[in-house]
Amino acid sequence: MASHSQVLVEEKSSVRILTFNRPKQLNALSFHMVSRLLQLFLAYEEDPSVKLVVLKGQGRAFSAGGDIPPIVRDILQGKLIRGAHYFKVGYTLNYVLSTYRKPQVSILNGIVMGGGAGLSTNGRFRIATENTVFFSYTSLGLFPDVGASYFLSRLPGFFGEYVGLTGARLDGAEMLACGLATHFVPSISLTALEAELYKVGSSNQTFISTILDAYAELDVIDRCFSKRTVEEIFSALEREVTQKPNDWLLATIQALEKASPSCLKISLRSIREGRLQGVGQCLIREYRMVCHVMKGDISKDFVEGCRAVLIDKDRNPKWQPRRLEDVTDSMVDQYFERVEDEEGWEDLKFPPRNNLPALAIAAKL
Repeated sequence: MASHSQVLVEEKSSVRILTFNRPKQLNALSFHMVSRLLQLFLAYEEDPSVKLVVLKGQGRAFSAGGDIPPIVRDILQGKLIRGAHYFKVGYTLNYVLSTYRKPQVSILNGIVMGGGAGLSTNGRFRIATENTVFFSYTSLGLFPDVGASYFLSRLPGFFGEYVGLTGARLDGAEMLACGLATHFVPSISLTALEAELYKVGSSNQTFISTILDAYAELDVIDRCFSKRTVEEIFSALEREVTQKPNDWLLATIQALEKASPSCLKISLRSIREGRLQGVGQCLIREYRMVCHVMKGDISKDFVEGCRAVLIDKDRNPKWQPRRLEDVTDSMVDQYFERVEDEEGWEDLKFPPRNNLPALAIAAKL
C-alpha cells in the first residue's frame, strides 16, 4: 500500500522509528501518510512494549507539510468535503500527538513546514540541527494551522505573531532559542544520538541540551507585534525603520506586504485567541477556519496563492481583497463561525482520550 511505503516503520527493541519516505516531494504529507500515522500512534499508545516513538524524514526535509496540490484539485473540482476530510484526519493526529502518553522525539534535520511543524511541535521533544529550516505557509494564503495558534501563541513575548504573520525562516538555533525546538544537536552527532535513543527501555530519557542566546531582534518584535491590529503592526515596523533602518526590518515589512491581507488578519486573531485556549479548542477553531478557506465564500486567496507558488510559479498572487483596509471585521468574523450544516460540513470531533492534561481540554467554542 502507498501509505506503508510512504511511512517506513522500524522496530528497535522498545522504540518505534517512523520515517517519512517521499524525499522528492520533501516528505509532503499525503492523506495516506496522515491516516497511517494516526493508526500507528494510536496502536503504539496501547502497546506496553513500546516506550518511545521517533519521527524523522528521508532526504533534506523532515516534512514540508501537507500535500497541497490534491487539496487544491479537490477544491477546483468542487469536492470540498473530501478536502476537508484530509484536514479532519490531520488535525485529529495533531490532537493525539499533543495528548500522547508516551515520549515522542522528532529529528528535524532539514525543512520543517506547515503540517511537519504540527507533527513535531505537538509532540514532546524536537531535535534541531544546523540543517533545520522552519517556516510557514503565508505565501500560499493559508493561516498557521495544525495547532499553530496554540504553540505560536506560547512563544516568548510576541514572537509567535512575528513568525505566524511573516512566514519568517528560522534556523535550528533560533528554533531552540524561542522554544519551537527543545534540543539542538549537530547533525554529525545524530547517528550516535539515535543509537542511544534506541537503547531506551523506559519512558524516562536523558537528552543532550544546548543553551543558545535568545533571538537578537526579540525586543523589536515585541514592540511591533504586540500591537492590536495588523495595520498597527505595519505602522510600528515603519517607525522602527525610520529610527534605525536595517535589512531585517525591511525584509519583515516586505514579507507582510507580499502576504494575503485576509490571511494576515485571520492569522493574528487566531494566534491571539490561541493564548486563551487549550490545544483541542485551537484545533477545532482552526478546522472551522480551514473549511471556510476551502469553501472560498469569503476569499479565494488559498487557491490563488497555490496557483502563484505551486502551479504557475509566477510568484505574483492577485489577492482579493487586495488591501488590508478592505478586509473588514465582519469578514474576519466569518472565518471563526461554525460552518453551516449542509453537504456534510460539521465541527471537528476528537476520539476519546484518557487522563488529559489541562492544555488539551477541548471545550466548546
